[in-house]
Amino acid sequence: MRTRARGRRRRHNPLRRRSDVVEAWTAVAVALLLLVGAPLAGVLAGLWAHDGARTVALEQRAERHRVRAEVIGASPHRLPSVQGGRERAYRATVRWTEPGREARTAVARVPAGSRQGDVVDVWFDSRGRGVAPPPDDVAVWQHAVSIGLCAAGGAAAVTLLGHGAVRHVSLRHRMCEWERDWARTGPEWTRGKA
Repeated sequence: MRTRARGRRRRHNPLRRRSDVVEAWTAVAVALLLLVGAPLAGVLAGLWAHDGARTVALEQRAERHRVRAEVIGASPHRLPSVQGGRERAYRATVRWTEPGREARTAVARVPAGSRQGDVVDVWFDSRGRGVAPPPDDVAVWQHAVSIGLCAAGGAAAVTLLGHGAVRHVSLRHRMCEWERDWARTGPEWTRGKA
């Protein structure tokens, strides 16, 4: 005695409606999009964001330079030393001396909690303005990962919203089909009972 393993064949089933088939294939497509499409979109967006952020960071590193300077005055609008658990920078007057030059003074960003007389690292751009330090590799990766996660989440949300819309339309079509079929068969069932 032999048994045959048969694959799934398309069979005619009078209870299966076209809306059921559409909904089943939509569920397969949604599963593929959620398992493959959304992560792929996140990876591609993250790689794109990493390349862009790395380029900006390299440009800023080339344009900006760090100087060890002494804080000689505080800004009149000094921010609190800690806000929300993160240290913030504020602007203060600093003085530093470059080799072979005279002492220079400028307003630059200094770490929160710096007092007059503290020696801190400050960053200046090519025009001599005090600027934030260029992003390091960790900041570039944080940016890339956050963009990737947002893209994956957005792709998943769009997929699920589309699936919900298809299910809603499918349900409406199914109800219309049931109403039409009941209008045809209902009188035959209720003829003798009325």
